[in-house]
Amino acid sequence: MHKPTSTNSRDWTQIYRIYGMEQWQTLLFLTFQAILFSILSILFLLYFQPICQFLDTLFIFTPTPTPTSSTGGGSAARFAAGFTGCVTALSAVCLFFAAGNFFYSAVGLHYEMAQRIVSCVNDWSTVKVALDIGCGRGILLNAVATQLKKTGSSGRVVGLDRSKRTTLSTLRTANMEGVGEYVTCREGDVRSLPFGDNYFDVVVSATFVHTVGKEYGHRTVEAAAERMRVLGEMVRVLKPCGVGVLWDLLHVPEYVRRLQELKMEDIRVSERVTAFMVSSHIVSFRKPSQHMLGPGEVRLDWRF
Repeated sequence: MHKPTSTNSRDWTQIYRIYGMEQWQTLLFLTFQAILFSILSILFLLYFQPICQFLDTLFIFTPTPTPTSSTGGGSAARFAAGFTGCVTALSAVCLFFAAGNFFYSAVGLHYEMAQRIVSCVNDWSTVKVALDIGCGRGILLNAVATQLKKTGSSGRVVGLDRSKRTTLSTLRTANMEGVGEYVTCREGDVRSLPFGDNYFDVVVSATFVHTVGKEYGHRTVEAAAERMRVLGEMVRVLKPCGVGVLWDLLHVPEYVRRLQELKMEDIRVSERVTAFMVSSHIVSFRKPSQHMLGPGEVRLDWRF
């Protein structure tokens, strides 16, 4: 397994300028909540004594007044105000961290993981056709196209997404990256890929498979069945000896079990990477040249 190529030559501003950000509403929501809780914590700090006095009037059982409590509320009120202020401040910090992690995961980390996914394929010069399932903004799609261009390959990469509007946007980013001639985008259902059997040399996907079946709820049997259908389709359209690589959240163990059931070879799982505040892993595998009996071996590759 090759080590990932360095991404130091491109900073997040360059990446954001080209690809923008999906689910920006979530980032705005987290940031707004963080600012709101910050303001509340500051108000608790500035107006601690009046708040204590106000809370003191809300307690039915108040202690005998003391010199301290007569000017700033009883001990119970002071504890309640202090505790609430601390929780509010801690919530603000956590929300700011969540917003920062969300932005980093959607921009910088996504680009870095795309380079890691590309490095999982040993020889791109022999790749004629590749597929990116759930191509979205095209970060991974263009990384594949860039690798094809670097190796002088005459191959192409197809980006599949559920939205025609997204595919048009993805083609624009490919042209901005200078790899438009290597990229084709089309709309389609990932649970029933519009391609023939044994068609692609490489199939990749990034933070997409876990979204399939979300209308049933992520932890339901129905959602799991939908995700397994996608894996089955990935294997179906992959050529014998072809390579599949996916980076996804939460459900990696069930992906590994399904790939074992499908008799895939050289199944590898990367180290844990925190993305969007949850654990994520890269899973790579190779489709055997012929049917094999028995479960495949799973290797934990910490050099991913």
